[in-house]
Amino acid sequence: MQRSLISLAVMALLGLTAGAPTLAATAPVAKAAQVTTQLPRNAVPTHYALSLTPDAANSSFSASVTIALDVKQATKSLTLNAADLKFSAAAISAGPGKPTQAASKIGVDADQQTVTVQFSEALQPGSYQLKLDYTGMIGTQPFGLFALDYENGGAKKRALYTQFESSDARRMIPSWDEPSYKATFALEATIPAGQEAVSNMPVTSRSKLADGRELVRFATTPRMSTYLLFFGLGEFDRATAMEDGVELGVVTQKGALAQAQFALDTSRVVLKEYNDYFGVKYPLPKLDNIAAPGRSESFGAMENWGAIFTFEYGMLLDPRTSTLSDKQTSFSFAAHEIAHQWFGDLVTMGWWDDLWLNEGFATWMESRTTHRLHPEWNWNLRLVGTRANAMERDALATTHPVVQHVSTVEQASQAFDDITYEKGEAVIRMLEEYVGDDTWRAGVRSYMAKHAYTNTVSDDLWREMEKAAHKPVTAIAHDFTLQPGVPLISVSAAVCKNGSTTVQLTQGEYSRDQEHKKPLRWRVPVLAQTVGGATARTVVSGGKASLTLPGCGAVLVNAGQSGYYRALYAPSAFTALANSFAALQPIDQLGLLSDTWALGMAGHEPASNFLELATRTPLDAAPQVWDKIAQELSALSDDYEGKPQQRAALERFARSRLAPVLARIGWDAAADEAPPVANLRETLIKALGKMGDDSVVAEARRRYAASLSDKDVLSAALRRPVLAVIAASADAATWDQLHAAAKAEQVNMVRIELYQLLGSSRDPALAQRALDLALSDEPGETLGAAMVRAVSVRHPDLAFDFAMAHYAQLENKVEAGSLSRYFPALGNRSADPAMTGKLRAYASKYLPAGAHSDTNTAIASVEYRIKVRAQRLPQIDQWLARHAG
Repeated sequence: MQRSLISLAVMALLGLTAGAPTLAATAPVAKAAQVTTQLPRNAVPTHYALSLTPDAANSSFSASVTIALDVKQATKSLTLNAADLKFSAAAISAGPGKPTQAASKIGVDADQQTVTVQFSEALQPGSYQLKLDYTGMIGTQPFGLFALDYENGGAKKRALYTQFESSDARRMIPSWDEPSYKATFALEATIPAGQEAVSNMPVTSRSKLADGRELVRFATTPRMSTYLLFFGLGEFDRATAMEDGVELGVVTQKGALAQAQFALDTSRVVLKEYNDYFGVKYPLPKLDNIAAPGRSESFGAMENWGAIFTFEYGMLLDPRTSTLSDKQTSFSFAAHEIAHQWFGDLVTMGWWDDLWLNEGFATWMESRTTHRLHPEWNWNLRLVGTRANAMERDALATTHPVVQHVSTVEQASQAFDDITYEKGEAVIRMLEEYVGDDTWRAGVRSYMAKHAYTNTVSDDLWREMEKAAHKPVTAIAHDFTLQPGVPLISVSAAVCKNGSTTVQLTQGEYSRDQEHKKPLRWRVPVLAQTVGGATARTVVSGGKASLTLPGCGAVLVNAGQSGYYRALYAPSAFTALANSFAALQPIDQLGLLSDTWALGMAGHEPASNFLELATRTPLDAAPQVWDKIAQELSALSDDYEGKPQQRAALERFARSRLAPVLARIGWDAAADEAPPVANLRETLIKALGKMGDDSVVAEARRRYAASLSDKDVLSAALRRPVLAVIAASADAATWDQLHAAAKAEQVNMVRIELYQLLGSSRDPALAQRALDLALSDEPGETLGAAMVRAVSVRHPDLAFDFAMAHYAQLENKVEAGSLSRYFPALGNRSADPAMTGKLRAYASKYLPAGAHSDTNTAIASVEYRIKVRAQRLPQIDQWLARHAG
């Protein structure tokens, strides 16, 4: 599942960290494999035959399912997962022609999300068929079977889709709704004439019924977990292409098919790449990617086997409005979800403890494949940023290990976070570099071939990888996946002797909120080099290592940025690197900037060191390097809220560094510019506009004013940053103008952007108007919550207080699995000490005890921001007084 882009910065899960003195005492050990289940183990399903009749107009459905199952021990009852379903009949038989026993009682437990079917006569071990008749609801938020309303050609339309991960298949089909209970599925649906139905497998028959409706039957799926089942229904268009014997398809609302051509082309090249990489060919006859209007607060796409679901913003490209960033998003979404067809669908984790086997690997394959198939995007440079996201979560006391125990439905939903996705990816990348690309692929191929159509735990992968590598992969992997936290490698001053440079490495732990924590121990693979010289490798074990490199010069640790650790340099070593900054490779410039920013803000080194590097960055540095500098300076400006004089000094410095870069690349793209320059241009316009660059604000207003009479004046590449500057600085008249444009907009994806922009005003009064509008019917069921979140970026206290005052209304605009993440995210950018109490009160009132992890992480983020403003900003102020005038 691809997380929603608006949610990436607010997901985290509670865990515990603990220090220990020695490696031997702290080396993590995997527990014996044991499949978790919340259901009785007396029966196992093998096949579901589902007959579904949706009634979209009345938001309901009726259904019957016949489940082939094996009873393992004599029992008078069977318990399945079911949520919000009403049962009218249940019966069981030992097969066709055998006597049928009707249920003596059907008991629903709403809290446990189960249905228990009881029989008067005990079922003896053997094979049975359980038939259930029931009805259910069609919701308006993306979980279970849900509806999305949209306009097409001025007419109101409604389409149906399903979203079952992690635990919502039970809302449409009573089932053993846990990943280890794999079974085959045969689906048929009674649908309105003129509409199209899509599922995991191809349609095998379509027949007209006497009442004018149609009966559509789909082929039987391979063995798979319930959360991968998919059904979609609506007025759709579909285009196809063949690749390696597989029919690839894209499905859109009517009239939007041309915007999916890039996604279809992407599917072809990615499928071919993955068939080769995994050594096991994609096993289904077709693979669709279904584009849906709207958006979710928790995910952007879902890897249903053979029927990927993607919100339109993550798939479609409208030539009038789409940018390079949109194209990159479309490609990376597809690369991620298609990777899941192997990691997650073909081979599935046994329980949500090992969710990272799905998400960490899909994220890694997404990055690897995007860089490989689009080298012009320099995608590998983004890995520094995604790794940093994980580290910032992992450096809080509220972190958790990559492999974590999940006990409840709420915890399963919360497991989709930066640690699972981005730390998982970073650890994989580190281990791949450690064993070598070819060896890593051999291990992956062996794992896929051995465990196809089954469930696994992490050690199943490490076992195959160790066989391929003949190195202690498991020990290092356990260190980084079974315990939380980020290693900190301290680098001593370099000693040059006889043409070689020696440094001492000491392993500690990078923490943002536990200054005196006794560090855990890791075995850390380290790759280092003298700037411009040869590289050397070691594994820091037991907390210390000495490393000697050929040549003399400044020493860079974590060369190539494959390691999951922060590097802290002695003052003289940092000065040497800063003086050589222009000579570093772009990925290492980004790595040094990332470490310096994080370690400075956490108090491990002077916070002003980042500004030192910003002054040494050449004007023609890689676009991604300047993008990083612009983003951090913009974030630093936010920390000066309430300190206008100090903020003004910081913003003068920021403008002095960033404005020449924008002047160099210009407002309009050059014919021969590198693709990443387009992304940098957007970042610079937004950052400089936010930090009061008069020329940027004036130019944005000029172009916006011209666009009011001629939309073509504002190019697709400039539309978003110009509107961002206009919306942020809007007065009431401009806000009304944007509001009118949002109401009149016919293109769904543009409409979504405009409504979210209404929440980005710096003016609190206009922010309040956006909040009020968010709760109205005007934006639509899936957009109101996003508007409130947009307000929270600049006005977290206002947004959180509003959400608490209107909890019942807002709760209905967020999917159930996201509630415990969504509300804490509204407050986590606050620097008001009162917010911590508000967050605790929220959790106490609305959340079960096991679902407080995101709230605790939000509290930790608020406390950290308060500390940064009190302790780090004075260092920045002193540096600016000395260097920036």
